[in-house]
Amino acid sequence: MLRIAVPNKGSLSQPAMEILREAGYRQRDDSKQLALVDPVNEVEFFYLRPRDIAVYVSAGRLDLGVSGRDLLIDSAAAAEETLSLGFARSTFRFAARPGTATCVEDFDGLTIATSYEGIVAKHLAQAGVSASVVHLDGAVENAIQLGVAQIVADVVETGASLRNVGLEVVGEPIMTSEAVVVRRAGTAISPPAQRFLRRLKGVLVARSYVMMDYHCPAEHLNEAMALTPGLESPTISPLRTGVHVAVRAMVPTSDAQHVMDALYTLGARAILTTAIHACRL
Repeated sequence: MLRIAVPNKGSLSQPAMEILREAGYRQRDDSKQLALVDPVNEVEFFYLRPRDIAVYVSAGRLDLGVSGRDLLIDSAAAAEETLSLGFARSTFRFAARPGTATCVEDFDGLTIATSYEGIVAKHLAQAGVSASVVHLDGAVENAIQLGVAQIVADVVETGASLRNVGLEVVGEPIMTSEAVVVRRAGTAISPPAQRFLRRLKGVLVARSYVMMDYHCPAEHLNEAMALTPGLESPTISPLRTGVHVAVRAMVPTSDAQHVMDALYTLGARAILTTAIHACRL
């Protein structure tokens, strides 16, 4: 039976369970439940602290786990990213009081407060910078004001929380993160794990595309096909009138409205889009 770790709390937990449900897997209804068996799909899920998942997977007791790229790297565990999932995106950056530093090279001899000392230490080593790293749990914005450090390193979205305490972003992003599937480093992906990953990939594609159907004047078919090429080729069906043809193709969700406008200008009508709940490509 495939054994998979799922975050039991935090920003990763709910989106992870949602994508697993969309992929056809049972998920817990009680947040206190720490394990769940899905006998139909021959999978056992373990709900673990997000920071610990890469460590458990690297120990070889679990086949796969859903974690954050930042947590994977910070753990220094013998696990590796297998599939990016596209949610819980974040950017990790340094911040300081104005005038303290302009780039990471200015950090020599300073102290940096962070909840991700593994990521920070690795980044400093790559940059050849010698600085002290202090671990703090939770938000680190107040570390400078309270005299713990001169620099902080944390997840930054809009930067508003940093500006509220008089800090500014310094240098380039340390890394960008998102939810990922991880497996033990250097191991082959078993057939059951491959099936699991195919299901998740199918959900990711389904979320990114809609199915578009429309009736197009035959004389403008080539132009319409250029707008909706599909993944390999659109499906073309003749209509009884002989003047129009029916076209069906997958279209990126982000482009759907623009494509519909362009098709309408060509003379296409009965333009419909429908959600795709799952697929295999």
